[in-house]
Amino acid sequence: MMNRSLPRRRRFLAGLVLPVAAWALAGCATQPGSGADQAALLERATAYWAAVKANDRVKAWSYEAASKTGTSTLEGYLKRGGMVFDAVQVRGVQEISGDTAKVAVHQRYSIPMMRIKNMDTDIQDPWQRIDGVWFHAPVVNPLFQKQADPSKSS
Repeated sequence: MMNRSLPRRRRFLAGLVLPVAAWALAGCATQPGSGADQAALLERATAYWAAVKANDRVKAWSYEAASKTGTSTLEGYLKRGGMVFDAVQVRGVQEISGDTAKVAVHQRYSIPMMRIKNMDTDIQDPWQRIDGVWFHAPVVNPLFQKQADPSKSS
C-alpha cells in the first residue's frame, strides 16, 4: 500500500512544485521592461532614427539626452556628422534596467568624406529616461563633452 501512495504523492508534489518554481525563476530572468516602457521607448527610438535618416538634425537633437542635460549644445551637435544613413531599422528593445535601456538598431550608412559606402552594422543603441521620457544617450568622448562651469558650483 505504501508503494502505491508514494508515486501519487510525488506526482502531486511535482504538479504543484514545478509550476510554482517555474513562475519564481521566470522573475529572475532579465526582462526588457513593461509593455508601456517598451512601447514608449520604441516610439521615441523610431522617431529619432527617422529624423537622423532624413538628416533633420534639429529634430534629432530634441531626442538627445544632451539636449536636456546640457552636456552639449545644439551648435556643437549640428557640427558633428559626416555619416549618411541610407537605411535604419529599429528592431526592438534589448534591455531596460531602471532608467537606462538598449535598443537593437540595424544601420546601413556611408561616410562620403572617407569614400566609405554601404556599410551594414547592428548596434546596441543606448537610451536614458529623464523625467519619465526616453532620450538617446550615446557614449560621448570626453574630449568633445562640454565641461561644467566651476563658477556655477554651489
